Amino acid sequence: MTGSATGYATQNGGTTGGAGGKTVRATTGTQIHEALCGRAADDTPITIEVEGTINHGNTGKVSGSSCNTAAGVIELKQVSNVSIVGVGKGATFDQLGIHIREASNIIVQNVTVRNVKKSGSPLSNGGDAISMENGVRNVWVDHVTLEASGGESEGYDGLFDMKDDTKYVTLSYSVLRNSGRGGLIGSSESDRSNSFITFHHNKYENIDSRAPLLRGGTAHMYNNHYVSLNSSGINSRAGAKAKVENNYFEDSKDVLGTFYTSEAGYWQVGGNTFDNVTWSKASGDNKPAGPDPKSNTTVTVPYTAELDAASCVPAIVSETAGADKGLKVSDGECSTQAPAPSDPTTPADPEPEPTEAEPEPTEAGPTQPGGTNLSIGAGSDGSGRASGTSYGNVRDGDLNTYWSPNGTTGSVSIKWSSATEVSSIAVREASGSEGTIGSYRVLDGDTGAVLAAGSGAGTVSFAGTSLRKITFEITGADGTPKVAEFETYA
Repeated sequence: MTGSATGYATQNGGTTGGAGGKTVRATTGTQIHEALCGRAADDTPITIEVEGTINHGNTGKVSGSSCNTAAGVIELKQVSNVSIVGVGKGATFDQLGIHIREASNIIVQNVTVRNVKKSGSPLSNGGDAISMENGVRNVWVDHVTLEASGGESEGYDGLFDMKDDTKYVTLSYSVLRNSGRGGLIGSSESDRSNSFITFHHNKYENIDSRAPLLRGGTAHMYNNHYVSLNSSGINSRAGAKAKVENNYFEDSKDVLGTFYTSEAGYWQVGGNTFDNVTWSKASGDNKPAGPDPKSNTTVTVPYTAELDAASCVPAIVSETAGADKGLKVSDGECSTQAPAPSDPTTPADPEPEPTEAEPEPTEAGPTQPGGTNLSIGAGSDGSGRASGTSYGNVRDGDLNTYWSPNGTTGSVSIKWSSATEVSSIAVREASGSEGTIGSYRVLDGDTGAVLAAGSGAGTVSFAGTSLRKITFEITGADGTPKVAEFETYA
């Protein structure tokens, strides 16, 4: 392996894969499974160098106490500290997907995964080239080529899918092409547990939609080259937030927006180039961001990224992205360079995952703002409330009382008799219901303007605004929310 992880994969303790462990060579899928199963424990670091073509005929199930494998798919299940790296030219997973499940600290680099099917024959990995699900943490996929030969009607699904609580993932210097679906983050509108994903210096080419589809959570897309997105591109929906900067969109349609749903998503845009991009008119469940995309939220990432200017992205990505390109990377100044050698040290124990008291980056968290809680002594109202609850319970300073909407969505407001300056709020969930609130919007009750949007209860800051009414609108939840306090601060 060469180079080091970037983007969100550097967070939560970082992503080092099999660094510091044994290196083995595999020319069959069975040998990959044997390498996993031959370790002392399921977290013993290992780098597996892949050479040649891996297919159904040479990929069998192998059993052992340090692995959980299956035939017909490369299964990284219930394991950690693993690197799979293509060596030489042409390391290829042919009609065979890579499935990462209940796993952490995984690197996949310099391989091609092609023509994985969910219908027809042969079948593998639900039709996904690379998929992640069920509590996956810290994955770096770098310099890979993921390709199909059509869409769902031809038997293919997504190229790069994440669902069921997958976090801290980076896809870099890769090519995704010739597929109906580029990839998704969240398998349904209710699967909003996936977050903190970075996409940079990738090429999406001849993709119908999902470049990617983002449901809930936060993603950062920069310095990607999008060519021939045929129906839609970055689909931010269901409360998701996308930071979209210095990308080059070319010969494509509706490259950013909320599509095929009434549940809105959000974006922050800057420095992008739109070259021969067409935009549909907003209608029903389709709300393109263009023809003049504007930010409707702010997204702060916890790492430093060296961004190339959008104008040179096509050339940089052409030289660097995909398998068998020599693992070249950008220098952040519109030129390419060889990657730095990777650090061979043994990976450190991951940092503890954020708790309710220590929120994950960019999501709302319960840190106490400074100053006076302006909600005490103010008024309150809202949408329909559940039986036995009161709007006044959110402004009484008592965490033992609460307001609930009449269902899983609804809104509650704090109001004053005269204009009051507010720049942050804190939403406290009642004991036992923590984590129920999903996506939300903070609205200026006087004008209806969106002051902030995101997911999860806690503290939300925004530009100071003078208003007489502020509304916390819950647009998605995992059950019935219980808001104990809706605090407001100058």
